[in-house]
Amino acid sequence: MALVRKGSRRIVVDGAAYRWRLRGRPTYFQGLAWSPCTFAVEHADTPGATLVATTDQPHPSNWIGREAEPVRPSGVAAAVRLALREGWTPTAPGSAFHLDQSVGFSPSH
Repeated sequence: MALVRKGSRRIVVDGAAYRWRLRGRPTYFQGLAWSPCTFAVEHADTPGATLVATTDQPHPSNWIGREAEPVRPSGVAAAVRLALREGWTPTAPGSAFHLDQSVGFSPSH
């Protein structure tokens, strides 16, 4: 699945170029802070399997005003490095690679 180009940002991690994107509007569950924020990453030149990273933060645009740390390029780079170590092959075709970093996330009630 290709990443939507509109709203994506370019990042270079260890010499390789990637594009990453955070949903502008949260999903219903993210809006209520019931599920954590996610972002997607793909190789910029040869997109293959997309990395879907789940953070330990609520979506920054959640509807209930819960405080959230923004997704920063440094966090995206760290997720890319970790996913590569865990076996993500960004240029190979295939289904999405899920990286779950949601330990510590507590949903709102």
